[in-house]
Amino acid sequence: MAGRADDATRSSLQSPMLELEFAQLSDTGRVREGNEDYLGYVAPATAEAASSTGWLFALADGVGGHDKGEVASRTAVECVLAGFRAAKAGESHATLLSRLVQAANEKVLEAGMASRSGGIPMATTLVSCALRYDRAQVAHVGDSRCYLVRRGQATVLTRDHTLAGEQLRMGLLSAREAADSPNRHMLSRSLGSGMFVQVETNEHQILPDDILVLCSDGLHGAVQTSEIAAIVSHQADLNAAAQRLVAFANQTDGSDNISVQIIRVRGVERVGMYRGRPYRLR
Repeated sequence: MAGRADDATRSSLQSPMLELEFAQLSDTGRVREGNEDYLGYVAPATAEAASSTGWLFALADGVGGHDKGEVASRTAVECVLAGFRAAKAGESHATLLSRLVQAANEKVLEAGMASRSGGIPMATTLVSCALRYDRAQVAHVGDSRCYLVRRGQATVLTRDHTLAGEQLRMGLLSAREAADSPNRHMLSRSLGSGMFVQVETNEHQILPDDILVLCSDGLHGAVQTSEIAAIVSHQADLNAAAQRLVAFANQTDGSDNISVQIIRVRGVERVGMYRGRPYRLR
């Protein structure tokens, strides 16, 4: 399922492999006339599918200042979701997400070139998270983020691919200077900017009661990391948590589109790997 939802959606699937519940919400904000964010997910229909392929969540933010940002974000998310549905059972999520994000980059680039004579430049961020067994694989390009909230504390699992972010990593700016830099929203990487894109991926073990939060910069630019953690940790209803986060971002800023996906881990199956094949851990 994909879309630009104005109301939170929530679903759950129980299986021997993984049990999740989630909500998602996208809002135009208080200033923009249109919504250039797009989000979607793939939920396994059976326990077998949960084991062989897993879940996927994806969120994209069409780059401001470019024409057709809404087309770019929708194209990227729909490409990744379609590729995940068609993926070979048991394929490594790290390999799969890297391949799918590269394919999405090509689709966004092609859409820009085909839009009219000479092409219209299109670009978008993309953050995706695939879950299976007791692992979460995150792949991203741009400054849309993924957080892991555990025991009320949030950790950012992604790095902002912005000029200020690169300067921070090189030691040219402090964290405070990077947060206040005029280059903090200027992307150093995005989908649709060239034939190839450097996709950053990382894997994390997940535990019961962990919460993953994917969001666009309309949220994380307006709401502090500690506040995101507090809201999702203390709100049992994920729909209400998503609505509260969006309302808080609008109250604090609201100058950009705001999108969020919240995934709560209810249960996992611990596995080990032997010659690329999973086995249960007692």
